[in-house]
Amino acid sequence: MPRLRQFRTDAATWLSARGSDQWSTPYPDELLLASIQNGDVYLVHRDLATDPVATVTLDRQADPALWTEAEAREPAFYVHKLTLAAPGRGSGLGAELLDWCSDHAARAGATWLRLDAWTSNTRLQSHYERLGFRHVRTVDSPEAYGSGWVGQRPARAAQTALTSADNWLTQEATSRPLVTRKEQDGRPGHEDRRQRGHIPFRQMPG
Repeated sequence: MPRLRQFRTDAATWLSARGSDQWSTPYPDELLLASIQNGDVYLVHRDLATDPVATVTLDRQADPALWTEAEAREPAFYVHKLTLAAPGRGSGLGAELLDWCSDHAARAGATWLRLDAWTSNTRLQSHYERLGFRHVRTVDSPEAYGSGWVGQRPARAAQTALTSADNWLTQEATSRPLVTRKEQDGRPGHEDRRQRGHIPFRQMPG
């Protein structure tokens, strides 16, 4: 949990320097712990011996303040707290992580990949639209906690860099690799157990 808190603190500092109050309020520890225990929190590593370079929470829980009852009945996964250790550098890692989420959702039988964005962060909203998310509505009420822009795109299977030998993806609850290194240049490595199905993706509510 300390690393996840640091992700949020660093992101809030970066956003504040650009005039945004996004994530200026600490996220409740009990909610963060519940997401971890449910297996919904993922970390991206370049190498398991180093600190993670990104995190995302992915679950099936529709926020009733943002989504209608009819929408909540549709098979969908919801992206939360996607954060990079080094934002704003144009690495494409955030887009790759969203593609991984889309792939995960599609393989689980979901129709939609959904997310919300800070209501006043129009730059982030435009970024999501460029990545194929369609703006559904903006909820301007206290229950949205400032993050009332909601969008969705079809969940589709995708090949991403996160399934290559360049990254590791772990579940925070176990720190076990979901995407592992393959053999390269004749050196011993790990088999890609995600493709073989030996490490299941848990589909639990947030």
